Amino acid sequence: MEVRRLTGAALDAALDDVARLRMAVFRDWPYLYDGSLDYERRYMDSYRNSDTAVVVGAFDGTRLVGAATGTPLEDHAEDFAAPFAQTGLRLADVFYCAESVLLPEYRGRGLGHAFFDHREAHARELGRAHSVFRSVIRPEDHPMRPAGYRPLDAFWIRRGYAPMEGVIARFKWTDLGEGAQSEKPLQFWGRAL
Repeated sequence: MEVRRLTGAALDAALDDVARLRMAVFRDWPYLYDGSLDYERRYMDSYRNSDTAVVVGAFDGTRLVGAATGTPLEDHAEDFAAPFAQTGLRLADVFYCAESVLLPEYRGRGLGHAFFDHREAHARELGRAHSVFRSVIRPEDHPMRPAGYRPLDAFWIRRGYAPMEGVIARFKWTDLGEGAQSEKPLQFWGRAL
């Protein structure tokens, strides 16, 4: 296993593989995402078009088995400016750790920590003072919630993150078994760097 930070041309070359990982991993609880490669390629443009975006890739040989992405928060200002208005944080001080996706058979090996370590180091190199990410909020009694499911909250807290009170984004995607997109709330978590 090797974990590498990808920027520039290396980032661009990895984006289709990141898109495929997103579609595979986010099909599971709690995201239940029924995505398409066309949508994913459009979504990945936010990384392709950012000079300071990063992909942290986990490779098993040459195969990308996990990835974590990040960009300065202002690259997502249109989506996130309203939720952050109440925080007192300037978007220019915040680094957004977007997705972390890892195939199930590679979990429990410390790769989640490596993903955060690399993104936080990248954020510090950019002079960012805060790091944030978001997680979907699903009801406890959701019919697709697996028995014995344990959220990643304890892992994130050990990393120094905490839920940001009232900082909720809303996004639409199509859940498995649905015929159309529906809106989901996503809780922001943050920490000072």
